Amino acid sequence: MTTYKSVKKNLKDNPKTWLITGVAGFIGSNLLEALLELNQRVVGLDNFSTGNNQNLLEVKSLVSKKQWSKFDFIKGNIANFKTCEKACKNIDYVLHQAAIGSVPRSIKDPIKTNKSNITGFLNMLVAAKNSQVESFIYAASSSTYGDHKRLPKIENLIGNPLSPYAVTKYVNELYADVFQRAYQFNSIGLRYFNVFGKRQTPKSVYAAVIPKWIDAMIKDKEIFINGDGKTSRDFCYIENAVQANILAAVTKKKNALNQVYNVAVGDRTSLNELYRLLQKFFKINAGIEHNKCTYKDFRDGDVRHSQADISKASQLLGYKPTHNIEDGLKNTVLSYIHKSRN
Repeated sequence: MTTYKSVKKNLKDNPKTWLITGVAGFIGSNLLEALLELNQRVVGLDNFSTGNNQNLLEVKSLVSKKQWSKFDFIKGNIANFKTCEKACKNIDYVLHQAAIGSVPRSIKDPIKTNKSNITGFLNMLVAAKNSQVESFIYAASSSTYGDHKRLPKIENLIGNPLSPYAVTKYVNELYADVFQRAYQFNSIGLRYFNVFGKRQTPKSVYAAVIPKWIDAMIKDKEIFINGDGKTSRDFCYIENAVQANILAAVTKKKNALNQVYNVAVGDRTSLNELYRLLQKFFKINAGIEHNKCTYKDFRDGDVRHSQADISKASQLLGYKPTHNIEDGLKNTVLSYIHKSRN
């Protein structure tokens, strides 16, 4: 039995109370679905600035009535400290996902990004500390590696940040470290590498590449590749990110606490390769042949290549990705096609 299977079995036998911030977002709603399926009690916090109620309704349709009855929703903003205090009451584990994402969005509006990602993060950290939660897991980011060129990326070697978003995510890690030193409050940061999967929105101008391209291909619209298409990423399917959050939350290993971990697959795929894979899955699963592709200029703030070393998460948390890029893309394409037909 893998570590993750053992953890899930134990949680079913011994339910806990979890807080998910950003619960109506892409990652947050997938965490909610997974935890309710494990019969956990969940409190969710969101202000719908980037998430949406439709994600919550979809989760409701996928779990039983009894499981859904264990979910309580708070509409509120992490920039409000009293809201954070309310959300953290009687909570065992915090999964802090709420943030203003996107490198381009942070370049356009650094003040809004700072308010959510730094002020909001600090509010949550203080509220969780005051409530004496058992664990505090937060969404960090691979953007923290900045201009450091080493591949694969290892947690203790970072470069200079290339965007306001990257700055905010690095500050989160600094605050988490200081809170351990000053208050003995433990936390774990998860540096996500290009997470993708069902319920990731294609609608925002700041949408991630995979949902944006899938949506365009379903509608037979042109897709755009920034640069020459050789830019590469360690694309990580949502189920892997869910696993990392749950493993981090329940770990009892002292040397696993107050760490940051890469959450990825440990591989990299170029944008050109990504497009070819999507073409293949659309042809196989929907009979759609898409060939409308245009190359544009490189995007400000983007790093050229990104790939994670996941050995630290594997050794200390028992993390073992269940889906590679092809597995994840196939599932994601099918979920978007199904949704477009209903």
